[in-house]
Amino acid sequence: MRYEGVLRKMKTELQKEVEYYLIFESDFLNLNQILDKTISINFLRYQCLNCGLEKKIFTQGFCYDCYTSVPQAGDWIMNPELSKAHLDIEDRDLEYEKAVQLKPHVVYLANSSNVKVGVTRKSQIPTRWIDQGAHEAIEIVEVPNRYLAGITEVALKAHVSDKTNWRRMLTNDIKDLNLAEEREKLKEFIPEEAKEYYLANNKELEIKFPVLKFPPKVKSLNLTKAPFYQGVLKGIKGQYLIFEDGTVFNIRSHEGFVVEIGIL
Repeated sequence: MRYEGVLRKMKTELQKEVEYYLIFESDFLNLNQILDKTISINFLRYQCLNCGLEKKIFTQGFCYDCYTSVPQAGDWIMNPELSKAHLDIEDRDLEYEKAVQLKPHVVYLANSSNVKVGVTRKSQIPTRWIDQGAHEAIEIVEVPNRYLAGITEVALKAHVSDKTNWRRMLTNDIKDLNLAEEREKLKEFIPEEAKEYYLANNKELEIKFPVLKFPPKVKSLNLTKAPFYQGVLKGIKGQYLIFEDGTVFNIRSHEGFVVEIGIL
C-alpha cells in the first residue's frame, strides 16, 4: 500500500494513547495501525505550504520568500514577548495577528525529558503538549493575550529550561516530578502584570504515547541527505516516528516535503 502527499505535522487525538494521523490532500493514514510494520519513506520533491510552488523549503514548511513575508512566520511566533497586536501595531498583517495574539494564552510546565516552560494558545491544549512529546503537563497562568504570556515565559525561563532534550525524550530517559510543586516554586517570578492570572488549582495532565519499544540510542533521518529510508515502525512520540534500528524521523522539520510512503 502506498500513500503520496506533502508532509504537514501529524494530527493528533488524545485517547488512552495518542492517536496519530498523516493527512494528505486526498487520503489519510492512521499511523497507530501500522506499528510493527515495515514502512518506506521516499522524498520526491518540495512544495511550499504557502505558495504551493516547488521551491526548496527554508523552514516551517515555507520557501524563503514566504517565510520572510507571511504573518504565520513572524518573529512573535517564536518569541511571543514581541507580540504587538494588543497595541494595535502591525508586524506583517494586523488582522491575522489580532486573530491569533488577542486570544487566551497559557504559560505551562511540560515534562518530556526535563521540565520546561512554554507558551501556547489555550485552544491548542493538549495538542501543543502532545507535539512536544510531554508525558505530563500543567498550566501556570492563563492570560488574555500572547504578549502577557510571552513576558511571563521570559521571566520564568531564567529559572527553568525552555528547551526539550529530544534525544532523552525519544529514548524515554525521563524524570517524573510533581509539576504542581514545580509550579509553586516559580510563582514568585511571574511578572506583576500576570500575577492575577496564576492558576493555583489546575491538575496536571498525563499523556501516553503509542511506543512498542524505545531505542537505547537515536539517530535522526534527514531526507535532504538520505532521500530514501525503510524500517520497522516501533513508536510515535511528539512529532517523531521511531524505528527499530534507532532511526527517528521528525515530521515537523520535514513539512513541505512531498513523499511517497509505502507499507510493506
